[in-house]
Amino acid sequence: MNKFLDSIILRLRETFDPGIMGSAVASMLANLIIAILVFVAFYLLWKVLDLAARHIFRRAKVDETTASFAQTVLKYSILTIGLVNALDAIGIDTAAVIASLGIAGLTIGFAARDALSNIISGLFIFWDRPFVIGDLVEVEDHYGKVSKITLRSTRVVTVDGRMLAIPNSTMVNSTVASYTNVPNLRLDVPITIGVEEDIDHVREILLGVTQNDPDYLAEPAPTVVVTGLNDYNTALECRIWLKNERQHISKRYALREAIFKAMTAAGVDMPFETIKLAPLEIRPHQVEA
Repeated sequence: MNKFLDSIILRLRETFDPGIMGSAVASMLANLIIAILVFVAFYLLWKVLDLAARHIFRRAKVDETTASFAQTVLKYSILTIGLVNALDAIGIDTAAVIASLGIAGLTIGFAARDALSNIISGLFIFWDRPFVIGDLVEVEDHYGKVSKITLRSTRVVTVDGRMLAIPNSTMVNSTVASYTNVPNLRLDVPITIGVEEDIDHVREILLGVTQNDPDYLAEPAPTVVVTGLNDYNTALECRIWLKNERQHISKRYALREAIFKAMTAAGVDMPFETIKLAPLEIRPHQVEA
């Protein structure tokens, strides 16, 4: 029994010998420093190549969406290679790690299915291009300018300055309305007038508001159509095509104001819906004797 205990104590002393532990710690620290230097070197390499790629894309006049996609692929490719080399420098067998990940791939894939879905959707967005960086889009009641497209999300900056990170899977599976993907945009401004008003006279007033404005297209020409015959008013709609679709918000506001001022100056009745309340007399019910 004593011999057994002595052998255990001897092994513990050999294992925790200060000299041996000191050399092991020193070796580990040296490998860690080398790994950090390796990763930093690859990081700096990515920075240099990224600057070179930006210069090349700018000179070649590559569109911003393609340039962003290429820079994203370049970044993750170089940093991934750097990470693998850093792990090798520490002494970690990356091949064994990859094999272990392969064994646990189903579990990891199930846990990260949303992230993988966003990455695949991001590739579809880059390939199909339903919108590009700089487009004005509306998705799920959110409107704004596409500022960046990553492999995980699409960044949309709203008109009030908020930045929305919308998952790419949402962008792919939702109806996205683009206000700038197609040249020109039509403004539709609804107006209601009294039923006794002359529609032709009102149409002349509305079309006069749009004249001599260089921001509107002459062809197709502005039109005023009747969209509804209601009980207390007639619904019209002024339709005008813009030259610069990016101005649609400011021009819509300005057009509404100009229409209101012109209609008011011309004395056109623009009634609003009213409710008439009439008194109701309730008589007591008499029961015959």
